[in-house]
Amino acid sequence: MKDSPISSTVDFEKDGVQHGFLKLPHSHDDSAWGSIVIPITVAKNGQGPTILFTGANHGDEYEGPIALFDLASQIKAEDISGRVIIVPGMNYPAFQAGKRTSPIDGGNMNRVFPGDPEGTFTEKIADYFNRTLLPLADFVLDFHSGGKTLDFLPFCCAHVLEDKEQQAKCIAAMKAFNAPHSVMLLEIDAVNMYDTAAENMGKVFISTELAGGGTTSAYTVGIAKKGIRNILRHAGITKGEMEVDETLNLDMPDERCYVFSETTGLVEHCVDLGDKVKKGQLVAKVHNIERTGTEPVEYFAGIDGIYTGRHFPGHVVNGDFLGIVAVPV
Repeated sequence: MKDSPISSTVDFEKDGVQHGFLKLPHSHDDSAWGSIVIPITVAKNGQGPTILFTGANHGDEYEGPIALFDLASQIKAEDISGRVIIVPGMNYPAFQAGKRTSPIDGGNMNRVFPGDPEGTFTEKIADYFNRTLLPLADFVLDFHSGGKTLDFLPFCCAHVLEDKEQQAKCIAAMKAFNAPHSVMLLEIDAVNMYDTAAENMGKVFISTELAGGGTTSAYTVGIAKKGIRNILRHAGITKGEMEVDETLNLDMPDERCYVFSETTGLVEHCVDLGDKVKKGQLVAKVHNIERTGTEPVEYFAGIDGIYTGRHFPGHVVNGDFLGIVAVPV
């Protein structure tokens, strides 16, 4: 396979703290010989495990980038044993634009792995992570939140894996992160995801969904920062006592957890995040906005559990996600 067109200004094997860039040539109208320049920090002190932190896999999700820019500004090599790689803006063009996907090529970073060194700009970035950064890592924490179109109870998550020993390590990392909710997440479509690429390499991978709406709160940013401190201790990279608060363990056993719209219109949520719901309970209505006098279409929970996520904007179209119910375990 062709070499990656991305070059790095940091040396991943050098001790100390380095702040630099991943540079991808990008010739466009405003800069004929320009580049996409992705900030990166590498901190290393001797031998030990490596953790890879990523934010803005989707560019409108901000808790991760805030927490990771903060970590990059404070980290000291003498405080760690091993290596910490920090990329606050993984899909940097999307992050700059405040959009889920890249404004350059429309690429959804979390749907193009393993990437392609000769593909689109998003595919080239994914390829660099897949062939250069992921192989360096023992632990991977990829921060997500709901962005502009989703809203969640704040949670850390792991996935059900065929390798149960690896799954157990991921669950242990999820518990160490210690979000208010810990979820065994069933993805709608795991093909070509960053998560899947990391897990297929045997990495200890965890992710988050920290609220949403295309903004942040002091509460959710605090969850992200505490989770970083805890996972660094769990990995053996830093020392100190774990910061442990109560967490609610949730599972997503099958597709019954999801509620999708089959109509277009204005959504009325009939339950709130965190509410207990029963199978068959009304959770949302979609109103026809093209005429008056029509009854809204009703949507019901497919399983007993906790209302864990929902569509955020007022308008929905046919096929949109409406809500998700997770089961306490």
